[in-house]
Amino acid sequence: MAEMMVQVQDAVKRFKENVALSHVQVEFEKGKIHGIIGRNGSGKTVLFKCICGFMALDEGCIFIEGKRVRPAAPQDTGIIIEDPGFIGTMSGLKNLKLLAQIRGIADESRIREVIRRVGLDPDDKKPVRKYSLGMRHRLGIAQAIMERPKLLLLDEPMNGLDKHGVLEIRELFKELREEGATILLSSHYVEDIDALCDTVYEMDHGVLTRLPGAERAPGES
Repeated sequence: MAEMMVQVQDAVKRFKENVALSHVQVEFEKGKIHGIIGRNGSGKTVLFKCICGFMALDEGCIFIEGKRVRPAAPQDTGIIIEDPGFIGTMSGLKNLKLLAQIRGIADESRIREVIRRVGLDPDDKKPVRKYSLGMRHRLGIAQAIMERPKLLLLDEPMNGLDKHGVLEIRELFKELREEGATILLSSHYVEDIDALCDTVYEMDHGVLTRLPGAERAPGES
């Protein structure tokens, strides 16, 4: 029987009259890449924020590996939601070293490894404020994976990347899946979803629907 990493049970989230999540019921299996597509404002980002505990549900509950998610409680989760926030006057390496001090899991050797793995130079002294959008997103991915989390929540992680960069990061995500990570990925780009995802869902006005054809092998139409 398949093991589930994330279980979302009858999740509801409202903002005044706007229903961002409408009784979402879904399970995401361990060790796979799960794609969520949908227009801006459809509820994808809100779902990710509720899964990682950034935002509380109005109704329902969410479990990660069988443990109920509590708002603001620490999770073994790597996250990219919206634009990654870094200290603009510091280099990428210094930013990640500072963040790593919070939990003390990733040492400098590991941080250098992940910076290289996303296609950046750990010895680049350039401050992050001079990074391109694509470089910032690469650094955000490095931050998300540096502590080897079991679950990755990646909201539009390909933003700002050129064609070559997209191909590199796709390969990285495939490698992370092979290493046992579970990835929830939202993207506007059908190509990313087709190339990467084992299951695909669509979010529309807070309603999450599994699309026909999943489960499928990534790369199949």
